Amino acid sequence: MTHSPETVTVLRNVRPWGGDAADLHVADGRVTAVTPHDPAVPAPAADGVVDGRGLLALPGLVNAHAHVDKSWWGKPWVSYGGEATTQGRIEHERAHRDELGIPGADVTLAVLRELLRHGTTAIRTHVDVDLGLGLRGIEVVREALEAVGGAVHAEIVAFPQDGVLRRPGVLDLLDEAAAAGAEHIGGLDPASIDRDPVGQLDGLFAIAERRGVGIDVHLHDGGALGAFQIELMIERTLRAGLQGKVNVAHGFAVGELPASRQADLVAAMGEAGITMTTVAPIGAAPLPVHALREAGVAVGLGTDGIRDLWSPYGTGDLLALTTQLARLSRFRHDDELVAAARIASSDAARFVGRDVHDLVVGAPADVVLVDAENVPDAVVRAPGRALVVAAGRVVARDGDVLV
Repeated sequence: MTHSPETVTVLRNVRPWGGDAADLHVADGRVTAVTPHDPAVPAPAADGVVDGRGLLALPGLVNAHAHVDKSWWGKPWVSYGGEATTQGRIEHERAHRDELGIPGADVTLAVLRELLRHGTTAIRTHVDVDLGLGLRGIEVVREALEAVGGAVHAEIVAFPQDGVLRRPGVLDLLDEAAAAGAEHIGGLDPASIDRDPVGQLDGLFAIAERRGVGIDVHLHDGGALGAFQIELMIERTLRAGLQGKVNVAHGFAVGELPASRQADLVAAMGEAGITMTTVAPIGAAPLPVHALREAGVAVGLGTDGIRDLWSPYGTGDLLALTTQLARLSRFRHDDELVAAARIASSDAARFVGRDVHDLVVGAPADVVLVDAENVPDAVVRAPGRALVVAAGRVVARDGDVLV
């Protein structure tokens, strides 16, 4: 059962980023002031004044790589099947998605509510666009987003999960999606799936230039082959003037390259304004997060699919995934753990089309409260979300989602 979410005017007695107690003042869904909390001043008995109980405050979490159209969350258990390769997963998904009602507004809504439960208030979600679905998946996702009343801010990537050039007509669908408002178009392993990296990337960049959208390419190809494709993206980004609008998702190759080769590629990505998103996968070579950030390559964190036909894993808890990213990156020092939290929140503003996403004046009033001593403690333990505020409304409290 859902309840009407409370509109916040003042979120009292919280510790932004673990600092001194403060009151966050909110109007029209944005932070209008951050003032020191005075415990001697009693809380006014007024609507919209919410007691933060001295809890640690973080910005709403940002899921920079999601697939909210694919999940079977809330349905009876679906056993894993099919081959474990990328092509095998595609074929298995195509064979079984219809019987599970995927994509469907009901399952997508269930995933969005689960994300909110865990404090995610903004997402970049890939949505399948293919010859079987057309653009129906995007319509389904927008319907589910509307059902949560703006509690989840989203940007959509029209995603060609079944390939681009190998399926004639998909480029036209991507162009149609971009014209209809999708903020980004996606690509998938231009070499190993389409077996024509130049052709796929030329097609994607032509649409991006024509429509003014971003590009977000799933790149699973490793080693030299993956690096070669990133180099092709760098060249095209610079030539098209699309700095800051091209993202490499997964990019396992970057973590696999020899040190000198890796350093050169990372530097070139930084110069081209190319970003990266990771799902902190276990078993893959970790991305060199420090080196990427130092080179100016923004790094975003995402859940990937959550309980879908690709994998039964996933809970929607991005803070727990931040713990995993920190461990895989061998982060131990306080400043490293704080950096991990910022990757999952404030630093990810650019992945969801925001100039600022933080606990500061002018930012969207997206706030997550947790019972933690400090930010490193929150990253290491990923405690439950005591309160989630999205666009100035209380949307979840102690695990109860209110939208």
